[in-house]
Amino acid sequence: MVSEAELDRVLTEQNMMLGKILLQENLISPVQLEQALSQQNYRCKKLGELLIEQEIISARQLEQILEKQYWQKNGFWLIS
Repeated sequence: MVSEAELDRVLTEQNMMLGKILLQENLISPVQLEQALSQQNYRCKKLGELLIEQEIISARQLEQILEKQYWQKNGFWLIS
């Protein structure tokens, strides 16, 4: 069974990865990322959901970034 601390660590790593990709693609600013991450702590929503709600990114952009994140985590590097 996975501990709560381990689950929190994994979720944080995934969010940072998502945030890092969003920054690399110039879809969000560092300030927007920081604000969304701080909201995430008390709103209990995923980072992508918050960014879509705030109309910072579109659902299609999130889909593309999550696809890129998936391939990177599985050892493939996509050229933008």
